[in-house]
Parts: sequence; C-alpha cells; structure tokens
Amino acid sequence: MTKVAWNTKELTVGQLAERSGVAVSALHFYESKGLIKSRRTAGNQRRYGRDSLRRVAFIRLAQRIGIPLKTIKDALAELPDERTPTREDWARLSAAWRSELDDRILQLQRLRDDLTDCIGCGCLSLDRCPVANPYDRLGEEGPGARRIDTRLCPPSQNCCPS
Repeated sequence: MTKVAWNTKELTVGQLAERSGVAVSALHFYESKGLIKSRRTAGNQRRYGRDSLRRVAFIRLAQRIGIPLKTIKDALAELPDERTPTREDWARLSAAWRSELDDRILQLQRLRDDLTDCIGCGCLSLDRCPVANPYDRLGEEGPGARRIDTRLCPPSQNCCPS
C-alpha cells in the first residue's frame, strides 16, 4: 500500500481507492450520484478532500446494512462541505437510521426463525400453510411474504399467528 502523508489535504482517486479499499470505478459512481465530491486540477485530474475517506467508509457501511443509496445521499447532504464532519454530525446521521435498523434486525430474526414455516407467500405447499394461512387469506393483503416482512406485518399487529 502506498503511504500517504498524514498531513496530505487532498487525495488522488487512486490514493482514495487504495486507502478506502473501494475500486476507482465505484468512487466515480459515487461521485456521479452526488455521494462524494472532487475538484479538478489544472490538468483535469480529480482531487478529493481527506474527509472523503470517512464519507466513503460511511457509504460502504451503510450499503452493507442495506441502506439505499438515495437515503445515504440524503444523509450525506446534511453534512457540511466547508469542514470535516464532527463526531456529532455522524452520530446524528446514524441515529436517524436506528429504528430502520431495529426493524431490519427483527425482520432477519423472523426470517431465521420462520423460514421453514409458513411465511405467508401464498404457495400453500408446506404442511403448516393451511393452518397459518388458510385459503391464502394473507393474499388479500397484497403480494409478498406477509408473515416475515416487518414492513408488511409490523410486530404490533397480530398478522403472524403461531
């Protein structure tokens, strides 16, 4: 790995890619979507502020936990361009996703626990389906795995009989 001096204010796209572990093409994609910004030198080369490292790490982490790019972009738009974001800035952004992450955790737990049971998809092929979803009554509520998807069947509702 190429060592970048600690006091370097700007990084080339190659340095940013190497240090962040993200392909150059992905950085170009993030920039085209407005997730990160660069400036152009007189020779038309991209230069990224050092805070781009944290922004890229934030993007990658958010993607890994399933946050859509549009949501990530909206969050990053709240950060200041004129200064490096503070710990409080990042805490505020991540706190906004807490309930969504809690819901995803619950959904994954349901998936883990109920995948071998009737999930309310309408197939009626498992022996438990006629008991848990008689006559495909969950189909009247709409498409999808009604019993597992917490967006369709919130924990507070009794749409997931045991």
